[in-house]
Amino acid sequence: MKTITIREAREGLSHPEQLFASDDEVIVTRRGEPVARILPIAPRAHFRDLRSFLESQTMQTVPSEALLAEDREDRA
Repeated sequence: MKTITIREAREGLSHPEQLFASDDEVIVTRRGEPVARILPIAPRAHFRDLRSFLESQTMQTVPSEALLAEDREDRA
């Protein structure tokens, strides 16, 4: 974890790739108190093909018609 002051953050924003180069979180402080936390972006999952993507998805077991009918009954 890297800690920087507000002044350092302002000065470093002209070169954010240097300021946030590490894959760790950055805590921004003002007068010694934390005011912001900058987190790295989590990498996206990449799928090689459609089949592997579909296999990773959970499928709905109840038909949508049944869910809609149940919802309409609950509203009446």
